[in-house]
Amino acid sequence: LGASGLGGILSGGLGDLLRQFQGAGKGDVADSWVSTGQNKQVGAQELSEVLSEDQIAFLMEKTGLSREELLKGLADELPKAVNELTPSGRLPSPADFDKAI
Repeated sequence: LGASGLGGILSGGLGDLLRQFQGAGKGDVADSWVSTGQNKQVGAQELSEVLSEDQIAFLMEKTGLSREELLKGLADELPKAVNELTPSGRLPSPADFDKAI
């Protein structure tokens, strides 16, 4: 698919998510997941302040989880997922994602 394909979508999506955290005043939390140091934890309430209601509703519909279950699960798993996607301490480029998939 190349840089304009799936890798571009994944890279852009991760960057957009980190920008949402920055816009909500929680950039230090998301930055810790990308960096090679210790991950800061995020709470369900914090996620509800970062994610839009549309994003939460979409994820609830796709997963079948309640709002509380969804936010708790994301609070537990999102730091690990971002950390695993950024092993070099930086956002991967679209080409990096293309190589990984």
